[in-house]
Amino acid sequence: MSRSPSPAPTAPRIPELLAPAGSLDAVRAAVANGADAVYLGAERFNARDDGAQLTLEDLATACRIAHAGGARIYLTFNILLKQRELEEALVHLGACIDCGIDAAIVQDLGAVRLIRSLYPTLELHGSTQMTVHDPAGARLVRDLGVDRVVLARENTVEDIAAIRAAVPDLGLESFIHGALCIAYSGQCYMSGMISDRSANRGSCAQSCRKDYLLADGTTGEELDRGYLISARDLAAHDHLAAIADAGVGCLKIEGRKKKPEYVATVTSTWRTFLDRLGQGIRTPPAPAEVQPLVQIFSRGFTGGMYGGRQGRDYVTRTQPDNRGAVLGIVTRSDASSLEVRVSDAIAVGDGLGFEHPDGAAAGNSGFAVRQVRTLRREGDGIVQSVMLPPGADPVPRGWIVVRSAQATLLTTARASWETLANPAEPRAPMDLTVEGADGSPLTVTFRTSSGAVTVSSGIPLAPARQRSLDDTQLGEQLGRLGGTPWVLRSLDRTRLPDGLFLPVSVLNDLRQEAVSRLLPARDAALHDHLTERAARVGQVVVLSSPRAVIDTHPERGRLVVETWRLEDARTAAAHGADEISLDLFLRHPTPPVSHVRALAGELANRGVSLRLRTPTIIRPAERRVVDKWLALGLPVTSGHLGLVAELGSQGQDVVADYAANVFNAHTADLVFGLGARRIVVSVELTTEEIADVVAPWQGRGFEVVVHGRPEGMTLEHCVLSAAFDRVPATCRDLCVQKHPHVELTDPAGYAFPVATDSACRNRLLHSRPVDGAEFLPALWRVGVRSYRLLFNVPGDPVETVTAWYREAMNRLVAGDGIGAGPGRTLASGYTRGHFARAV
Repeated sequence: MSRSPSPAPTAPRIPELLAPAGSLDAVRAAVANGADAVYLGAERFNARDDGAQLTLEDLATACRIAHAGGARIYLTFNILLKQRELEEALVHLGACIDCGIDAAIVQDLGAVRLIRSLYPTLELHGSTQMTVHDPAGARLVRDLGVDRVVLARENTVEDIAAIRAAVPDLGLESFIHGALCIAYSGQCYMSGMISDRSANRGSCAQSCRKDYLLADGTTGEELDRGYLISARDLAAHDHLAAIADAGVGCLKIEGRKKKPEYVATVTSTWRTFLDRLGQGIRTPPAPAEVQPLVQIFSRGFTGGMYGGRQGRDYVTRTQPDNRGAVLGIVTRSDASSLEVRVSDAIAVGDGLGFEHPDGAAAGNSGFAVRQVRTLRREGDGIVQSVMLPPGADPVPRGWIVVRSAQATLLTTARASWETLANPAEPRAPMDLTVEGADGSPLTVTFRTSSGAVTVSSGIPLAPARQRSLDDTQLGEQLGRLGGTPWVLRSLDRTRLPDGLFLPVSVLNDLRQEAVSRLLPARDAALHDHLTERAARVGQVVVLSSPRAVIDTHPERGRLVVETWRLEDARTAAAHGADEISLDLFLRHPTPPVSHVRALAGELANRGVSLRLRTPTIIRPAERRVVDKWLALGLPVTSGHLGLVAELGSQGQDVVADYAANVFNAHTADLVFGLGARRIVVSVELTTEEIADVVAPWQGRGFEVVVHGRPEGMTLEHCVLSAAFDRVPATCRDLCVQKHPHVELTDPAGYAFPVATDSACRNRLLHSRPVDGAEFLPALWRVGVRSYRLLFNVPGDPVETVTAWYREAMNRLVAGDGIGAGPGRTLASGYTRGHFARAV
C-alpha cells in the first residue's frame, strides 16, 4: 500500500537576530549588517565591567542609529544589585529609558519587581544569569513580569520545546554564537572565590580559561592536563532550523567586548543563514559559508548542547583564545621565506600564525604578511611563497599555518558601516501663535512641552509698502530655531490681518527673546522631572512593609549541617547540629530511599530535623527523579527558585539556598513571598552587606554559610569523562569506582575538588573551606540565628567543626567571646570568604 508523501515542514517564524555592541561603531556594524536588535551596556550596573561601556550620550546616539535602521536597543542591566546600590541603579535605568532604550535585560529578581513598579511600560528580559533552564523557572519569571527570558546555554532543543509547551506566553531567547561559559551562568562563583571579581557582578576573571591539571585526589595520579574547562566557541548553525522549530523567538550573538569588525562579520553571516531559513531552506550552511565566522574569531567551534551533552571536544584543551582559520602546512623553509601549501590564498596584510604539529604549546610564532607570491596550484590547494619579515624566527617545515586575521575580511567589514551616519538628535516641536493690528505691537506666543512664553514687539505694526508679513516670512524668521532644542511644527496667524509690516530684525529679536526665556523653563522642567524620579525611586527602594516570615527563629541559634553522606549526618547530629541538609544528589550513587527514610527517623528521635537539598539544576527530563525524592515529604533546601515557588505555593517547608542569589532585601522579600521559610543569603556578600539584607526582618528567616566549600561552578561538561574520551553520562565506573575523588589544580597550585553528581554534572568546589568564625558575633548582633556548615569532600572534619560551632553559638547566647575558629587547624588551609572582601 502506497503512502502519500509527508508534507514539507512549513517555514518557521524567523527569530529575531540580536547582536552585541560595546561601542558606537559596533552598533553601526550590527545595524548595517542586518541585526533586528542590539544589546549593550551603559556606564554601570551591567555584566561587563570594562572595555564595553557606552556613555549615556553614546547610548542616546545608539538608540537613534538603531531606530533609524528599524532595529531595537536592549540595555544590559544584568548584575546582582546590593541594597545600597538599588537607588542609584534605578535612577540610572531611568536615564537610560530617557535615552530611548526598548528593553532592559535584568538578572536581579528584586530589581525586576522594583522596575515593574517604577517603569511599568518598560519591556523586561530575564538574563541568562537567572539560570532559567526548565518550565518551573520559566513560570516563575513570567509570573514576576518578565516578558522574555534568555535560556541557559546548556538547554537542548528538547528542553526548549518542553519550556515553550509549558509556558507559551513567555518569549524565549537563546545564544546562537560566540564565547561559552563552561558553567551555568548565574551559578559561577569561582571568579569571586579566588578574587574580588564576581561573575554575578560583571567582573568575571575567566577562571575557566586557565590551564589545569586533573588528578585523582586520593592517589595523586595525573589524569589529564590542559585547558580542561575552557569551552570552545558556540556556532550552532547546524541546529538553526530545530531551534526555531522549538519556539525560540530571538537568537543572541555573544561578544560585547569584541571589535566592530567581529560584530559586522558575525551579524552579516547569521543574517544570511536566517534569511535562507525564512525561504524554507533548512539544510545547514556549507563549510565555506561558515568560514568567515571561523576567521573573524574562533577558539574552535562547537554546536553547543542543543543536540545533547557534548564530550571531549566541547573544550579547547590546547589553547584558550582565538586561533583563527587553519589553512595548511609549511612545505619548505629557509632564512628569508616560507613555502606553504594552503586551502585559501594568503594576501598582504593577513596575520599568520605557525604552530608545532603537536600543538601551539609545543611551539608557535607569527607575523603580518608583507610580501606573498602564488607559485602554483596543487589539487585543491595553493602553493605560495611568503617572505619572512626582518628579525622573524625561521619556521620549520611541517608546521601548521593558521590565519589569525584576514585583511580583506576586515576591510569588507569596516566598509559595511563606515557610511552609516549618526542621525541628528531629535528636537521637540514648537507651536506659534501670532496676533496684532495696525498701530499695535506684534504679539507672538511660543508653546513647547515644557512651557509657553508670549513676547511683543517694541514697535507697532504698520501698513506694508512692499512685502507684508505672510506665513512664509513669519515661518522663516520666527522658525529659525537651529541650535535650539526645538523645531517649528505649526504657525497660527489667523489673528493677524494681511498687509502689515514689521522689520525682519524685530522678528529675530522676538524669537531670540522667546528662546532665552524658554531655555531656563526647559532646564527647570528637566530638573523637576529628574528630582521627581529620584524621590519616587527613593520611596520605592525603602522596604516599608516586609513580608512576615514563618521561621521559628530560635534564640539559641540553629546550626545546619549540609553533608552528602549519611554517616556524616549522624556524626553532625551527635555533635550539636540542629538540622541536617542532606545533599544526596552530590555524588554517585544516591543512597536507597529506605536508608534516607530511616535516617529521618533516627534524627527525629534526637530532636534533629532532616532536610533534602535538591540540585540547583533540574533539567526537564530529570524532574521525575527529583520528584521521587520529594515524595518522601521531607523539608527541602533548593537553589532552584522555580522549585522553591512550586513547593512554597503548596505550603511545603522549603529553604532557598545560596544559589538563589539573594543580594538585597527586595529579592529576599520576593523569595519569602514565594513561600520560602528561610533564605541562605549569597556567599558573595560581606558581613555589612548581609546586615543590610536582613535588617527589615532583624535577621529573622535568614541563614549564613559560615564554614565549608561552596560550589564554585556547576558544569554540564564532565572533566573526568573527557579525560578518558568516554561518552558523557555513560561512564559511571570512572566516578564511582576508579576515581571517586578528583581535583583540578590551577597554575597557582590551588586544588579544586570536583564532584560528579547524580545527573553526571560536575560541581567544582572551592579549593579551601570558608571559615567565617570571626564574623559570628557581628552576624549574631544583627539578628541572624541560623548558620550553615558545608561538608562535601571526603575527610571533612565533621565532628570537630560541628562541635566548635555549637559551642561558639552557646557562648554567644551567654554573651561570652568565642575565640579563634577551627579554620586555622585545617590541613588544607582556609579562607575568610567574602565576609570582609566585597565583590
